[in-house]
Amino acid sequence: MRMVRLVLFDIDGTLVRTGGAGTQAFARVFATEFNAVDGFEQLKFSGRTDFAIVREFFGAHQVPPTPENFRRFFERYVFWLDHILHDSRGGICPGALDFIADLQAIPDRPVLGLLTGNLRLGAEIKLRHFNLWEIFQTGAFADDHEERDQIAAIARDRGSRILNRPLRGEEVLVIGDTPLDIRCARAIEARVLAVATGGSTLSELEQHAPDYAVADLTTIRAEDVVR
Repeated sequence: MRMVRLVLFDIDGTLVRTGGAGTQAFARVFATEFNAVDGFEQLKFSGRTDFAIVREFFGAHQVPPTPENFRRFFERYVFWLDHILHDSRGGICPGALDFIADLQAIPDRPVLGLLTGNLRLGAEIKLRHFNLWEIFQTGAFADDHEERDQIAAIARDRGSRILNRPLRGEEVLVIGDTPLDIRCARAIEARVLAVATGGSTLSELEQHAPDYAVADLTTIRAEDVVR
C-alpha cells in the first residue's frame, strides 16, 4: 500500500466547532433578506454543501434559485458569520492541532488540504478565527461544486497538481465526522479516517466502514494512518 501523499480535512466537527455560528448566520440571512423563517429547524447541515442547503430552503419557501439570489444570500452570510463567530463559544476539536503537527513532522510529509461543503470564504473566516487557515496548501469548497463527491475529486486533482503527478486513491486520506464524508472519500477511492467529534456517534460512523474510526484525534497517531 502506498504512503498517503494528500490529507484532506473536513472543517465543521472535524477541525473546529463554531458553537453554531454557521447555522445562526444562515438563519439570520434567511429571515432578514428573504423573510423565510419557517422550517429552518428541519434543515440538515452535517456533511452537506452550503449551496445545497440554501437551494433546499429556497425551494421550501418558493424563492427562485437564481444566481442573483445565491449571491445575495452568501454576501450577507459571510458578514453575519464573521460577526457571530466573535461572540460564539467554540474551539478546535480535540487532538486536531497535535495530529496536524505530527503530519508536518513526518519526513516527506503529505500535502495538507481541505475538503468541505463550506463556501471558500466561509471556510476561511472559520479557520482564521482559530488561526488554522494558513496551515492548508490547497482545498476544494462549495464554490467549486454543489455535490460533495465532486468536491472530493476537485480536491484530489488540486493536490495532484501540487505534487506534479496524478494521485491514486490509496494515496489520499480524507478525515471527516459524518457518513457523507466517508461517502465522498469512497467516491475517489480514498482512505478514510472518521472522527466522532461532530454530528455522528462512533458507532454510526463505524457502520459505514471507514478505514479508521476514532472518538477523536487524540486516540490515533498520524504516522499510523499515512503509511
